[in-house]
Amino acid sequence: MPTIGSLIESISQRFEQAALSYGHGTDNAWDEAVALVLGISGAADEQASLALTLTSAQAEACEQAAGLRIDSRQPLAYILGRCTYMGYEFLVRPGVLVPRSPIGYLLWDGLQPWLPHKVERVLDLCCGGGCLGILAAHRFPGAHVTLVDVDEAAVALAADNVRAHDLAQRVQVVQEDVTADLELPHRYDLILANPPYVDAADVRSLPAEYQAEPALALAAGEDGLSIIGPLIEALPRWLSDAGLFVGEVGASAPALHSKYPNWPFVWPELPQGGEGVFLLEAADLSSHTAPDF
Repeated sequence: MPTIGSLIESISQRFEQAALSYGHGTDNAWDEAVALVLGISGAADEQASLALTLTSAQAEACEQAAGLRIDSRQPLAYILGRCTYMGYEFLVRPGVLVPRSPIGYLLWDGLQPWLPHKVERVLDLCCGGGCLGILAAHRFPGAHVTLVDVDEAAVALAADNVRAHDLAQRVQVVQEDVTADLELPHRYDLILANPPYVDAADVRSLPAEYQAEPALALAAGEDGLSIIGPLIEALPRWLSDAGLFVGEVGASAPALHSKYPNWPFVWPELPQGGEGVFLLEAADLSSHTAPDF
């Protein structure tokens, strides 16, 4: 029977030859093979695991999953039914976006120095499977978190993830259209949004792995701003006096600058090569008087 290390090597070579696209938690063939073999075998992500011998059933399951990854071009998380994001495991299903937002790195650092005060209420808009809001609940253990998404499949998955993380007492899931003049019962200290932001031109050129995800979670009109625009315009009504908004627009960042040239966006440096995440502070919004506001 193969060792974990030898199977990772062989599957990595198959992935290289298949010219797969990455970006759903890994960015290269080796890391993708590691995620697959460790995910199926349950072995720890450490050097010593490479020498462990797999059972025949484990090896066969890994080979089958690798073949499906190559033939279907589905993201690996859909094949495994779960993924690890920021050190936590989340359930994943086809029809809901795979967790990968670089917002997670900022969130786990406590969004310092922009969020120095206590966080009591968090709102996660376009929550998908709920990973950002759930991560916020872990990071701010006294906070109450509301997850919102328009899609029924996303709401169901988010609710399952809330239960899996044993957070039902502090995290609620709501099915609503976030762009339809959403009426919220509170103001929030922290609002997170990783909405659809891919513009029409980029949607047409997405690799197969991204096309396997729901268009509803990716496409955002000609300029990529059809969702984020209404959200940021509603912030003066939703943020607490010292609140912070964290949004993601990816490659649509230039379009956001062009449409809202006078807004006080802050663009933090992101680890792992991420792009297109911005901050808006309530204090800056309340004093803003530009005509496009």
